Amino acid sequence: MLEIKDLNVHYGGIHALKGVSLTVEDGEIVTLIGANGAGKSTTLRTTSGLKKATSGQVFVDGKDITHATAQARVKMRLSLVPEGRRVFAQMTVLENLELGAYRRPGSTISTGLTTVYEHFPVLANRRKQLAGTLSGGEQQMLAIGRAMMAQPRILLLDEPSMGLAPLLVQEIFDIIRTINDSGTTILLVEQNAHKALQIADRAYVMETGRIVLSGSAAELSATDDIKRVYLGG
Repeated sequence: MLEIKDLNVHYGGIHALKGVSLTVEDGEIVTLIGANGAGKSTTLRTTSGLKKATSGQVFVDGKDITHATAQARVKMRLSLVPEGRRVFAQMTVLENLELGAYRRPGSTISTGLTTVYEHFPVLANRRKQLAGTLSGGEQQMLAIGRAMMAQPRILLLDEPSMGLAPLLVQEIFDIIRTINDSGTTILLVEQNAHKALQIADRAYVMETGRIVLSGSAAELSATDDIKRVYLGG
């Protein structure tokens, strides 16, 4: 469904991504793990169209979208949940969710809200509350819900557990699995490698802008280097 091919990205003189290639098949959860600064978030930002690639290609269903705008990629049903949540703090929960559906026909928004509220009942209870007054966990739920309002076939998740208490981390990962089970393909960037590998089908390991290892999540979880560096084993 998603293919990234020999992607190179620069920030000025910094070569952030160096020939990154990966695939995500229909219905999979694929995770990118690696240290801070490895290039994981840049991979998602470039895939979503927020960062321009220096070279390389991005394909969705075999169609080259490398030069498509971020808006066009949302229309192709590829949505990003950014690192740090990025909710609109001075708008209500409902207004944030409605913004996520700006490309959808008005008649479908009610159905989308119902789906989001089923995943995140707390958002239904707080729909008139300003997003900036929510807890960190609730803001993360809102960020995911906002992306889901676009009815994505491919969801890009950037560090969804960042800054959350352990109980909330487990809840977020349970919801990610539920979203995937309902038919949404997921590319997940996550610092918590243990949790990411528990729910992923396959994984890629990034170091200094390169993919250095890939395989099934189970295989990588059993690899000595992965256990030592990322799993505390």
